[in-house]
Amino acid sequence: MADEQEHARAIDFLYEVGLLKRYKRTGWVIAGVPAAESIADHSHRTAITAAVIASMEGADPQRAAFLALFHDTQEARVTDIPYIGKRYLKAAANEAVTQDQTAGMPPALAEVISSAVGEYEAKETAEARCAKDADKLECLLQAVEYREQGTDTQAWIDTSVTALQTESAKRLADEALNASPLRWMHQARDSKPAL
Repeated sequence: MADEQEHARAIDFLYEVGLLKRYKRTGWVIAGVPAAESIADHSHRTAITAAVIASMEGADPQRAAFLALFHDTQEARVTDIPYIGKRYLKAAANEAVTQDQTAGMPPALAEVISSAVGEYEAKETAEARCAKDADKLECLLQAVEYREQGTDTQAWIDTSVTALQTESAKRLADEALNASPLRWMHQARDSKPAL
């Protein structure tokens, strides 16, 4: 019976984090973005960005991407509280939310998730620092894309740039600010395929 209950809790968690596909990033809603990205959209590119930064920093890209995948799972319960709202609310620590989310799961699974969130929040490993920078760099990339579409996102760009810690993330940010988000497409269109 315990195994059935543990498996049920694991499924409940998967349904719970599915909410992240529906919850919009509230900062973009406040900025007036008509079709703002979801938290899951953000987490997906954050994980890929974490792997890129970690590779460039000599850290473990798989671990950094894994940490980034879980960095906002708590928002399934507390939503994406915008920075202005955080001035007035005392939110629970992400580790505490994760502990509640993983209660009753198979112990090994709960430990995998809890340790990933704990490592990310502690920012003590190279992979955690890369994942943290990926969160900020992904925000910057999204802000640049929304700016290209006509929304004033300079405040998000500025705060993202200021928050970056690793040299690789800083260099990537500089490049992102000096490139069109569609440069890759034009280059791909004009180059010969490798087929």
